[in-house]
Amino acid sequence: MKRILMFIAIAGCTGLLLNAQDTVRATNLGPGQDAEKIYNSGISNYTNKNYSAALNDFNQAITMKPDFDLAYFNRGNTKIELKDVKGAIEDFDKAIAINASNDNAYFSRAQARLSIGDKQGASADYNKTIELNGNHAQAYYYRGGLKFEEGDYKNAIADYDKAVMLKSDYAYAYNDRGSAKRQLEDYAGAIEDYNKALSINSDLAFAHNNMGSAYRKKGDLKKAIECYTKAIAAKKDYYVAYNNRGSAKFDSHDYKGAIDDFSAAVNIKYDYAFAYNNRAAAKYKLKDYKGSVDDASMAIKFNDKYGYAYLNRGIAKEMLRDESACKDWETAGSLGIDSGKNYAGTCTK
Repeated sequence: MKRILMFIAIAGCTGLLLNAQDTVRATNLGPGQDAEKIYNSGISNYTNKNYSAALNDFNQAITMKPDFDLAYFNRGNTKIELKDVKGAIEDFDKAIAINASNDNAYFSRAQARLSIGDKQGASADYNKTIELNGNHAQAYYYRGGLKFEEGDYKNAIADYDKAVMLKSDYAYAYNDRGSAKRQLEDYAGAIEDYNKALSINSDLAFAHNNMGSAYRKKGDLKKAIECYTKAIAAKKDYYVAYNNRGSAKFDSHDYKGAIDDFSAAVNIKYDYAFAYNNRAAAKYKLKDYKGSVDDASMAIKFNDKYGYAYLNRGIAKEMLRDESACKDWETAGSLGIDSGKNYAGTCTK
């Protein structure tokens, strides 16, 4: 039986990027009060990135004034910088217990919770931040990011809308709103948002890359390649953009050019399974079946649950009359790839 063989090139995608914590601000505290003087010294040390000294200052301020909510809050921010997330959350808890109207304490706790994967806790804190301060652009932005991750793209867009309304130069929010629109197949709207992000900061490599993916979805492969090229120019080691440009070249039937880009991607990130699988696809198109098997095997080495790599290795093995193709297709099928099940069904037991 003759089999119709088809490779699927899967491009990588960018994730959402997180901003650094807001700089803590000193308040107008009464002169002559020792706790407040030491607190202000802590603010100065924090601003100058002398985090150990800042921590010591805030410790002393809290010892002298146990109900000093701002000292707890800023000690929490200092602990974030010192990679003590658990301790930071405890300090934000204390600051909130003393002063439940401190929206920044809720926001900082949300950021800390997000950093350890507590998305539910982070979401609750972003909600509380917004309840206390409806003009907190970053809280809307990060809450939108959580909604994006949940696949709730419409409500993510609503939060990004609010973020850019409050902060008109919020390039990250424009970029991420564009990505949410892209998920909803509003490619024109996505491109408009990516362009807006780049008009604010032309060095955002990920915005160039994301715009390339929107053009690719529209079928404009030439523009997609141009955007990926700009992403690479902005970030020389951007292996995802190399992989994506290679995929656009693959779609344009420029298989040699695609191989060059996939090779560049794995030269930067040796364990990048997507690029190995995609290079296997391009080599298959050029009838380099052994090379295709080798690359699919590399993809499997780095991700043994990569169903498409098993599928594609089986396809290349079939061209080499290697009977182990059937086993690869069976594995692909067991990993949820329907084509693998179909190909395995043609094998003679």
